[in-house]
Amino acid sequence: MSNSKNAVLHALRDRIVHHLKAIYPVENADNICDSLIDTMGLTSPLPVVPHRNIWDQSDVALITYADTISDDNTPLKSLKIFLDNYLKDAISTVHILPFYPYSSDDGFAVIDYSSVNESHGSWEDIEAIADNYKLMADLVINHASARSRWFENFKRGEIPGKDYFISVPANTDVSQVVRPRTSSLLTEVKTPDGKKHVWCTFSADQVDMNFANPDVLVEFVKIISLYLDKGVRWFRLDAVAFLWKELGTACIHLPQTHEIIKLIRLLIESRHDDAVIITETNVPNRENLTYFGNANQAHLIYNFSLPPLMVHTLISEDCRHLKTWLMSMPPPQQGSCYLNFLASHDGIGVRPLEGLLSEEETTNMLDTMQAFGGAIAYRELNGERKPYEINITLFDALAGSINGEPDAHQIARFICAHTIMLALEGIPALYIHSLFGTENDHARVEHTGRLRSIKRHIWQKDELENQLKDSGTHTQKIFTALTHLIAVRKQQAAFHPNATQFTLHLGTNIFGFWRQSIDRQQSIFAVHNVTSQAQVITLSDLNLIDMEQWYDLISGQRIGDIRGEISLGPFEAVWLTNK
Repeated sequence: MSNSKNAVLHALRDRIVHHLKAIYPVENADNICDSLIDTMGLTSPLPVVPHRNIWDQSDVALITYADTISDDNTPLKSLKIFLDNYLKDAISTVHILPFYPYSSDDGFAVIDYSSVNESHGSWEDIEAIADNYKLMADLVINHASARSRWFENFKRGEIPGKDYFISVPANTDVSQVVRPRTSSLLTEVKTPDGKKHVWCTFSADQVDMNFANPDVLVEFVKIISLYLDKGVRWFRLDAVAFLWKELGTACIHLPQTHEIIKLIRLLIESRHDDAVIITETNVPNRENLTYFGNANQAHLIYNFSLPPLMVHTLISEDCRHLKTWLMSMPPPQQGSCYLNFLASHDGIGVRPLEGLLSEEETTNMLDTMQAFGGAIAYRELNGERKPYEINITLFDALAGSINGEPDAHQIARFICAHTIMLALEGIPALYIHSLFGTENDHARVEHTGRLRSIKRHIWQKDELENQLKDSGTHTQKIFTALTHLIAVRKQQAAFHPNATQFTLHLGTNIFGFWRQSIDRQQSIFAVHNVTSQAQVITLSDLNLIDMEQWYDLISGQRIGDIRGEISLGPFEAVWLTNK
């Protein structure tokens, strides 16, 4: 090995040991370090370059289950065909939600992390998608299925698994523990040593891993290494905020959790320089921001406050809170980035609204969502039920105004929401059902008994393709509009995820912000009417430079007089640019 490679490996070892000593102060950090380096195959590691953006304005992610589109092929083959036929020019990254064998929660109770669910396809199908798209996969790191080999071994007192899970006495005071559910935190199981009560943050079928045991960390690094071999480059750390447990605390956001994220980032960057960590932390905004660290934890964090704030803005027809929130958002350091989304496989989070809306405003919004066919899921806090998420499709969430009836502006509202998201600082991620304007699937809820199934519709391929071909359907109108906006976005340097952003002050009816490219050559004024009434904008309020020609990127219309006015119809938007 050359001296330069030796130096890189030595520096990597020093950094790994530093993190391990913070996580496991009483363990042999050097031995754990050796295991991690061997497991990841880092005998000749890449030098880690900090503050490096490995994305640009052409990056757009799609969130989907493997089996969202059904035909005669296996689901992963059907997904690949659909992506290639309809979305290859629109998206760069595909987040395939858990495609492993599972026992519940639509994939998030993993039985075997090393296999592809046979009903979905094979690793060859996964690799075929990774050959053409950046592939994001879930690292379901907080918990495993109660039917996994690890937990079966735990119940038998066998290795591996015997020490992989957390058990505490039944009478342990866990009242301080922050939970996203109302089910019991502790589940009783029989073992050779008698009855034990295991820690289950989410459900009795999802048993929390014991990361206080460094062998568990090594197991998950082994899984990461396998996924890298199969073409995965983006890793979504599911429910990572709950990873470390310490009695007497809230058991969320603990220092060891942040240290483990730093370590995982270091390991994957040393293996592949295009690998990315995304943290999934459905919590209040300030707590969520901590997962950037000092550009040394998550590369990307989900912008969890955006979906509920966007819905509130467009049904209340008032952008005050969205504007205040945007002004408060710090620009991420280079090498870090927001992942913007409006919908996902889960419900619309309520906790990310804490400190952003009043209790009355939140209650009115929840009442409206229920009127539009949604259902509220709850969590437990100090023995009291608190709203946790809204289960409703984004299309139906934007059916009308707050405390009102569905109206004629549903499609326009829906497109306006995405026009805003696609222009914001960060990388946009679209749930596949948003591309189609999928409606609430109440029949699926009744079939599964799970509220989240309302937004996990299974499309028959022929039916979906007929909808996409029929210009009279809202599916075709939405798909055409969103793919057009994406195509426009991808060509604009000012829409680079880390390009400058400033919020504009245009009243409560008009939501606007200014983007400027990193080289300062392009400016875009993204201006959106968030009401059901036509609005007039005085262009002098935008301070457009007189020496340049301006036009709207969305319509292609040129601006003749920068001191004049433009009219925006209900929920209409313009992206005014000088390039």
